Amino acid sequence: MIEIAVLGFGTVGSGVVELIDNNQEWIRRSVPEGIHVKYILDIREFPNSPYADRVVHNIDLITEDPEVKIVCETMGGKEPAFTFSRKALESGKSVCTSNKELVEALGTELMLTAKQNGMSYLFEASVGGGIPILRPLRNSLVQEEITTIGGILNGTTNYILTKMEQEGAAFDDVLKIAQEKGYAERNPEADVEGYDCGRKIAILASLATGRKADYDEIPCEGITKIAAPDFAYAKAIGRAVKLLGIARKLGDGSWSVRTAPFLVPKEHPLYPVSGVFNAVFVHGTMVDDLMFYGRGAGKNPTASAVVSDVVELAMHIGVPLRSAWNEEKLTLANSDLECHRFYIRAAAEKAPALQAAFSSLEQIDLGGQGGPETAAFVTDEISERTFAQCLGEIEVQNVIRLL
Repeated sequence: MIEIAVLGFGTVGSGVVELIDNNQEWIRRSVPEGIHVKYILDIREFPNSPYADRVVHNIDLITEDPEVKIVCETMGGKEPAFTFSRKALESGKSVCTSNKELVEALGTELMLTAKQNGMSYLFEASVGGGIPILRPLRNSLVQEEITTIGGILNGTTNYILTKMEQEGAAFDDVLKIAQEKGYAERNPEADVEGYDCGRKIAILASLATGRKADYDEIPCEGITKIAAPDFAYAKAIGRAVKLLGIARKLGDGSWSVRTAPFLVPKEHPLYPVSGVFNAVFVHGTMVDDLMFYGRGAGKNPTASAVVSDVVELAMHIGVPLRSAWNEEKLTLANSDLECHRFYIRAAAEKAPALQAAFSSLEQIDLGGQGGPETAAFVTDEISERTFAQCLGEIEVQNVIRLL
């Protein structure tokens, strides 16, 4: 048996342990000797768990045990996850993780530590839950020049937007339902303000380009300004409101990386993705368009992605697995110069001021179904800077980019 340890026995960690025990028959198709969880590290006790005898509280028991070959970090947060992961790598154990915050912030350093010690550091579950996307980027698409990657990377916000669109519900009401169902945290800021999506697109951009995309430099907007009229206006022009993380290569070789709501056209494969599902869209110069779709969160899908890394590591004991992601920093485009078409919603009395401020505006007609209190327009393609200059001090209710 190949012995492993799991750090953190929360939702994902417990899912990892259960999956390895319950799916041993299928795991042995790839790893004939089997995989066994020897230790579970947590600060808590679990007296009623069938795995209570495996729970330990000292990382040194794991790092100093030569039988343990793989460590799964499912703790979340930067510390002590970073310290424990580095210590495991330095002690000759490969590490895999579901921790997107850690991977985005310190993944480069941990990959370097793994390389220096002849180990591997994998993080399939950090983006897209159960959707296999990082491994295809590392393996199946290494020959491709990726020019666009991103999509719907947060199931909580996609669920909220879907409910608002289909039922006409208010944001606060849907958020409460999402929290009751366990889709949203008690403090939903990371989801609804776009931070979670921003970290994930930073990871995807880093893997696609081989250079570190810095999350702190990525423009990030959430969904808290989205309201019922936006869905009506979007429908009128054949589009849907989606929170996207998108990375695009521009003509000068720099990359535009952004998290924000977008109006997605019907012909785009991201348009029909609804509910808690995620979807990652990839464009390569030779393979053209690809789409990866599935459940982006939850105990079982995320645990499945973690265990897929465990199996890959178990199949390559003594063979370090490398990633194209290196220490070089990705050059991000000047966001002020990026060009988009913009949707603008404002109080009806602001319409004359908007029409005077922009050289060309197309007003959205709701066919008599809209009330007289609001008006909405779509601009020609202009830069972020020009848009801000034209908008000036005019007070508007919402602005959304068109994909």
